Amino acid sequence: MASDMIVNHPEKALALLQADAEKILKLIKVQMDNLTMPQCPLYEEVLDTQMFGLSREIDFAVRLGLIEAIVGKEILDKLERELSALHDASLRK
Repeated sequence: MASDMIVNHPEKALALLQADAEKILKLIKVQMDNLTMPQCPLYEEVLDTQMFGLSREIDFAVRLGLIEAIVGKEILDKLERELSALHDASLRK
């Protein structure tokens, strides 16, 4: 039983990090749709704070050996690409 729990920790960590990345994307979508434009300092502050927090979560998971550093980088890179596409779409409005 204990070995099952250990095996599941990396999977759970990855799922939680991916869910947090999705929450950031949704937060920024709502902010862009309803509150502020991408050029607004508030938008930049929220984005920077959220991305920093996620990068720290990823670093912690890597240091614990729950995920590989490359996997963490892929999560951040994917989120950055999605945010960039969202930003570009908002500028075309």
